[in-house]
Amino acid sequence: MRELIVAEFITLDGVIQAPGGAEEDTDGGFRHGGWTIPYWHDDIGAHFFAAMSQADALLLGRKTWQIHGGAFEPMAGDPFADTLNNVQKYVVSRTLKTASAWRNSTLISDGVVDRVRALKSQPGKNILLDGSSVLAHTLAEHDLVDEYSLHVYPLALGGGKRLFPEGKRLDLKLVECSSLPTGVVFQRYRRAG
Repeated sequence: MRELIVAEFITLDGVIQAPGGAEEDTDGGFRHGGWTIPYWHDDIGAHFFAAMSQADALLLGRKTWQIHGGAFEPMAGDPFADTLNNVQKYVVSRTLKTASAWRNSTLISDGVVDRVRALKSQPGKNILLDGSSVLAHTLAEHDLVDEYSLHVYPLALGGGKRLFPEGKRLDLKLVECSSLPTGVVFQRYRRAG
């Protein structure tokens, strides 16, 4: 059975919204986009490539898929972009009519919980999710997440889209933890029990 790994950049107060740029996601009047930039360290990229080497699919919500696809689809020859462009992607959306804007993408427009269960039951490597706060909540609510791979940043933003759904208890166990010179802490948690 394949595992579903949620990989996120996250603040101390649980915010995952717009880590990469000022205009990335301004929903709700969010004005703190790009909060990860001052904390970059090459180990963050190394963690991504390690996770991708154990995965053969990305599962993304519409907004994250559009942001990633818009950035990486036109790029060629960049190891990060090539990795994302070539992997199989599943985009969850009720509004998209097609997933043709980013190569190797398949649209999931209904029955997301059952479709994800079916994907997990297929042979293959891990399935990775990043960003996609609404989808992450749905997957957590239905106990479909096997692991949280988190880069925890040393700041609190006071508001924004959060990783964990309100009112849902998740019992997790820490399986890896290391700190980076920039103050970011890499943590991996798996379901307890």
